[in-house]
This record gives sequence, structure tokens and C-alpha cells, in this order.
Amino acid sequence: MKKHNFREIKIWQEALLMVKEVYLFSSKLPKEEKYGITSQINRSAVSIPSNIAEGSGRTTNKEFVRFLEIAISSSYELETQLILAEELFDLSSVELIKNLNALQNRIGGFTRQIKNRIENDI
Repeated sequence: MKKHNFREIKIWQEALLMVKEVYLFSSKLPKEEKYGITSQINRSAVSIPSNIAEGSGRTTNKEFVRFLEIAISSSYELETQLILAEELFDLSSVELIKNLNALQNRIGGFTRQIKNRIENDI
């Protein structure tokens, strides 16, 4: 398998932009949450492009899919935390969640493409 260059993967680029949006959102959380939900939100966001990048360097498409699945799982974790932050601290995360849902759909589509390659290589 030819390794993927993560810098050229559109969903990785979009996930990086999402991290920036998330950091702006989390900066509005109460200071006493710095080591609580703020940290958790930021780590979940960073995990998305990190797993896409890590998976892109794996030797098989099957391994790559595994890391894409971890990335999407991190996005669901992030979505949950954004909902909690909205409910606990009266911050609107509607637009951020909308963008996150679009990213989730694109990660899912990319994952299906890679899985199809695996099936066609057999």
C-alpha cells in the first residue's frame, strides 16, 4: 500500500480548522474549568486530525481505517462535550456542532472509500 500524505487529505485539513474553532469556543468557558471540560474538549478536538495523520502513516489500508474510526469516535466524544458545555455554561455550540457533523459525514465517506479499496484489492 502506498502511504497517504496526511497533509494532502482534505478531512485532515478540515479537522485542523475544527481544532481552531474548538479552541476559540473553549476559551469562553469558565477559568475554573481549565483542567476539566475545557481540557477534555480541546483534547478530543486535537485527537481527530492526530488520528487521521497517524493512520495515514500505517502500512495497510485496514490499519488506516482503524485510525479513521478512532478519529470519528473522538468527534462523537467532542460533540457530547460541546453539548454539555452548552447546557452547563449557556454557550451556543450550534454552529460548531453543525460544522462537526459535516466533518463526521466526510470522515465517514472517506472511510467507506478506503474500505472499498480494501475489498477491491482482495
